[in-house]
Amino acid sequence: MTDDLDRIMAVMASAFDPAWGEAWNRRQVDDALTLGNCHYFLISAQGKPIEAGEEAAGFSLSRTGYEEEELLLLAVAPEYRRLGLGRSLLEALKRASSQRGAKRLLLEMRRGNPAERLYSSMGFYQIGERKDYYRLLHGERLDALTFACDID
Repeated sequence: MTDDLDRIMAVMASAFDPAWGEAWNRRQVDDALTLGNCHYFLISAQGKPIEAGEEAAGFSLSRTGYEEEELLLLAVAPEYRRLGLGRSLLEALKRASSQRGAKRLLLEMRRGNPAERLYSSMGFYQIGERKDYYRLLHGERLDALTFACDID
């Protein structure tokens, strides 16, 4: 698990712009994974699950609830973007969530997040909004948008 946590943190460090304050620290990820209802998936640059010793190009982190799964984090390192890895991560998450009994996926993101285009193309639709939910490092506030995706 430590090696996988290192891989998650390496992708996180490169994928999330510090200006948005969206990246989790190592303790937050480790604590989430200790709960037992959180799951992660690491993907290689070829879009496959990583093998021992291989560098991760992206990851997803999710939390299982009753008939729902919440996508907590999804990241692809910048040098591997535009290769379909985000789509592959979401497809893998849908399959795994379905196997865990989820009927739908949930996620929340800041308004203006460019990932919204990917999520919409994968069947996510907006179900809620939280005004001024996120506070940026310089004090600006942004709305949070909540999305759902039904799992077939």
